[in-house]
Amino acid sequence: MATHFLADTAVLTGRTLRHITRSIDTIITTAITPIAMMLMFVYVFGGAIDTGPVSYVNYMLPGILLITIASGVSYTAFRLFNDIRGGIFERFQSMPIARSGALWAHVLTSLVANVISLVVVVGVALVMGFRSGAGVLAWLAVAGILVLFTLALTWLAVIPGLTAKTVDGASAFAYPLIFLPFISSAFVPTDTMPGPVRAFADHQPVTSIVNTIRAMFTQQPVGTGIWTALAWSGGILVVAYVLATLVYRRKIS
Repeated sequence: MATHFLADTAVLTGRTLRHITRSIDTIITTAITPIAMMLMFVYVFGGAIDTGPVSYVNYMLPGILLITIASGVSYTAFRLFNDIRGGIFERFQSMPIARSGALWAHVLTSLVANVISLVVVVGVALVMGFRSGAGVLAWLAVAGILVLFTLALTWLAVIPGLTAKTVDGASAFAYPLIFLPFISSAFVPTDTMPGPVRAFADHQPVTSIVNTIRAMFTQQPVGTGIWTALAWSGGILVVAYVLATLVYRRKIS
């Protein structure tokens, strides 16, 4: 049974990955847009923001990486909605394939596409002057956090992908996710913000994740922040997975 599920999921994942390679707007949105934002923040606003001894490109890269993920998962909801509307899932149900394979294919495609986008963004950051003395273990830890966060947001994206009535509704859920890093420590220190805004920024998930990744890049102690970051990402993942699975079962029943 497990072998059957894995084989079906692999085939269906290949199908959704081919759709990405044929869609230039997906590549532009998930990679080029965050890069454009990075260029703007570093070369237009960076000189006006005091980040101490840390260069601004080093300071803001973790936030750009999270925006890259948020931009990418919006396409998961979009692709899933199109498959639902096009009757693809109904066709799959009439075939001898694992029912959950189609859903997992979209999740794995999101993970692969986002990893590629993240690598591209980091590559551009290196050209812009990003440097890190972090060792292999620190880089692996950063990668693990980003993958966990990607999975959490991807399963969150599955829900509107299955329930939305329009294409705009399916992808619009990502807008708050893209905006959230702007009210965090991603681009400016939170101690420069007004009281209520700072309170929100200090206690929302993006700040803990950004601070943890930044500390790893700069070889600083991560403290208890890493557990907060993992708790946020893991908690969102569990809740989103359970809700998405329930919605999917009702949808195909």
